[in-house]
Amino acid sequence: MIDKNTHFEKNDSWKKIIGIYTILIIFSLITLYPLLNVLSVALRPGDQLFSTSLRIIPADATFDNFRKAIFETDLLIWLKNSLIISSLTAIIGVFISITAGYAFSRFSFWGRKVGMMTFLVTQMFPAPMLLLPMFIILVKLKLMNSFLGLLIPYVAVSVPFSVWMLKGYFDTIPKSLEESAYIDGCKVWQVMYKIVLPISTPALAITSLFSFMTAWSEFVIARIILTSADKLTLPVGLVNLQGSFSAEWGTYSAAALITSIPVVILFISLSKYLVGGLTVGGVKE
Repeated sequence: MIDKNTHFEKNDSWKKIIGIYTILIIFSLITLYPLLNVLSVALRPGDQLFSTSLRIIPADATFDNFRKAIFETDLLIWLKNSLIISSLTAIIGVFISITAGYAFSRFSFWGRKVGMMTFLVTQMFPAPMLLLPMFIILVKLKLMNSFLGLLIPYVAVSVPFSVWMLKGYFDTIPKSLEESAYIDGCKVWQVMYKIVLPISTPALAITSLFSFMTAWSEFVIARIILTSADKLTLPVGLVNLQGSFSAEWGTYSAAALITSIPVVILFISLSKYLVGGLTVGGVKE
C-alpha cells in the first residue's frame, strides 16, 4: 500500500500516482532489458549464442561461460589490478581534494579565485586530449607500463571535480563549529579530523565513488600506458577478449557481469549517502 503522506503531495489523485508509477516501471524495464540480455547471452551454450529467442533465461542455461571467464582467462588478474588502481585513485584523490577543498573554503589567499577557475576549466577538456603530453611526461619519468604511471593521470582527472564538490559542501558547514573548537585549543588538522570530516560524510562518499569510477571504467589512458598482460585493467582486458577476427561473446558477457559486481556492492554500500552527496553546495550558511 502506498503511503501518500510519504511519497506524494496531499492533494495528488490516485490517477496521477498510478501514472507516475507506470512511467517509472516502463523506463525501468527499458533500462534493465539490455542488462538482462547480457545475462541471457552469458547463460547460453556456445551453439545457441545467436538464438533469436526473447527468453531471458535459456531453456538449457549453463554457467560454463562464467567458468571459462574465471578459470580460462586472466579476469581475476584484471579484477585485482583494477581494484588496486581504483582504490588508490579514490584514496589519494579524496585526500588531496579534502585538503584543497577545505583551504579554498575557509582561507583567503592570493590566487584563490584563479585556482578554483583553473580547476573548473580543466573539466572542459576530455582526458584523451591530454594523452600526448602525459605520454611524453611518463616516458621521461620512466613510468610507462606501471601502476604509478596510471595513477598520476587518474588522480589528476578526478581531483578538480572532487575539490569543487567538497569546497561547496564545506561552505555549508557553520564556521561557528570550528571557531568553538579553536577556542578549546584545537589546531586546524584537529578541527578537520574531529569536526569537519564527520559532518561531511555524504560529500566524501560521492567524491570517493566518483574517483573510484573514474579509474574503474577508464579505457583509453590505460590502453596507452599499460602494455604487460599481467598489468592490464578490466576495460583493456575485456576488449582483448574480443580478438581480431572473432569473439566468444558468451565468455565476454559473463566477464562483463562479474566486472559489475564490485561496482554494485560499492553503490549499495554508499547508497544512503548519495542523495545528500549529490546536493552538496546547494545551501549556504
